[in-house]
Amino acid sequence: MSIERVLVAEPRGFCAGVDMAIKALTWMTRIFDGPVYCYHEIVHNEWVVKAFEGVGVVFVNHIDEVPEGAPVMLSAHGSAPEVVAGAAARAAVVIDAVCPLVTKVHHEVKRMARDGFEIIYVGHEGHDEAVGTVAEAPSAIRLVEPETGLGEYAPADPAKVALLAQTTLGVHEWMAVMDDAQVRFPDLAMSRKSDLCYATTNRQEAVKQLAEECDLVLVVGSHNSSNTQALVRVARDHGVTAHRIDSADDIDASWLEDVSVVGLTAGASAPDHLVQEVIDRLAPTSGFELWSAIEEQEYFPLPPQLRSFVTTLQNLVEAGVTARHPGKDGWLQRDREWTATEALDVVSA
Repeated sequence: MSIERVLVAEPRGFCAGVDMAIKALTWMTRIFDGPVYCYHEIVHNEWVVKAFEGVGVVFVNHIDEVPEGAPVMLSAHGSAPEVVAGAAARAAVVIDAVCPLVTKVHHEVKRMARDGFEIIYVGHEGHDEAVGTVAEAPSAIRLVEPETGLGEYAPADPAKVALLAQTTLGVHEWMAVMDDAQVRFPDLAMSRKSDLCYATTNRQEAVKQLAEECDLVLVVGSHNSSNTQALVRVARDHGVTAHRIDSADDIDASWLEDVSVVGLTAGASAPDHLVQEVIDRLAPTSGFELWSAIEEQEYFPLPPQLRSFVTTLQNLVEAGVTARHPGKDGWLQRDREWTATEALDVVSA
């Protein structure tokens, strides 16, 4: 059965946090002699992780696996306070590539715990982001899976309950728990701004629209990517068959039987070349078209300590070749235009 059209979602793929983290780790591999260590996968994508392993990055699950004096990066998902402290004690250089939106939730946890709230944290048990967030105030926080909801949860003081969320949840899953919590606890405290990441909500909105136009939705992303899995659930909840794939090689020919129009998107940590390979594999007879739901322009700068290293390196290079050009942009000034895709091209060259 031939595919007639492929509708490619916009936005899809790399978000600002992933873009920042990939570029930051790329800089680490260029500045420091290897190996560079990274606590947890820098982002949850198998292809990206393998690309960095190919240039000598060593990913570890325990900070004590990092040799003393080695450079280490902490992943975009956020790390527990004891991990941050352990890294500082062991490593010569520690660069924390945590997404600023995850940092926001960490700050909210600490503030609400300090103010005496019992915190309900809606997230996925064992996910790197959830582990790091809960560790900020373990005695004050209760993790609730979005699929199961509040259940029999009964706080000591119903007037002192707060609600926070993992940034990559499905919007409808989060709202179901939030609505229940607001009914049960009229004085419920929440963040002034939604904990859900802009990229999460934008990509899910695009999938909702695709679901109305397609016979099948394919979501490119790895199995441990929470926002990728949420995209699959959103598509299915809106009445269309959907499958997660790591790459074009994962497409089952039986999925394409009696399918004319395929919707295609990617999780926030999936490289766009994997999307192009899926289009090539499907070979739509009428080509593909972009399905634009919303425009994204968010940008997160490199971590502060890494910016200092890059600035120092630039000054040394310019001084060494007597090539300083006052008023002209340097590497950091051009960072907004330099994409994670281009960084990965450097890594995988």
